[in-house]
Amino acid sequence: MNALLLIDIQYDFLQGGALAVPNANEILPVLQKLFPKFNLIFASQDFHPADHRSFASQHQGKQIGEVINLDGLPQVLWPDHCVQGTAGVELHSDLPTDKFTAVVQKGQDVKVDSYSAFFDNGHRHATGLDQELKENGVTKLFVAGLATDYCVKFSVLDALKLGYEVVLIADAVRAVNLDAKDGERSIEEMKSKGASIILSELLINEKML
Repeated sequence: MNALLLIDIQYDFLQGGALAVPNANEILPVLQKLFPKFNLIFASQDFHPADHRSFASQHQGKQIGEVINLDGLPQVLWPDHCVQGTAGVELHSDLPTDKFTAVVQKGQDVKVDSYSAFFDNGHRHATGLDQELKENGVTKLFVAGLATDYCVKFSVLDALKLGYEVVLIADAVRAVNLDAKDGERSIEEMKSKGASIILSELLINEKML
């Protein structure tokens, strides 16, 4: 069974957001053409408490983009984003959330970030996504969302490790690109680990479904 997995398409990662991914809004019209092609749609939602330790604001003298050790793991420091109870945490209104099979929230533990839609960065706790997919008979995931070089990449890599066939929709993702080549490198890494890389037109024209 095929499913579409949407990664963190939230206002804080879109234009004008607290951690806006460059050109992120360009994926929205692409997604609109993809939604009718899937009976099963899952989504992840970054869902941080206000004092999350991945925020640079929680570390005196530290700057956004610096890397620290956080509870034994390397951690990039980010601006405050996707804070519970704020407008920025919400999924974009163009998404047909009433038709989603499930939405999993991640990043609630103040001591560890959660890039992947499946696990926190230490693989200490699961989000429940794997269970949701298995209960719905999903074996193949088509992945889109934000951002290519962080939450998308780690979600894809975890999905592959869990045994799913994974297809990245390359024109339905965008990268943060702290380094200009991060997005490209991430796509190559996902491909090298077994993900297929396609453009949305193959799905829109029903050549793969």
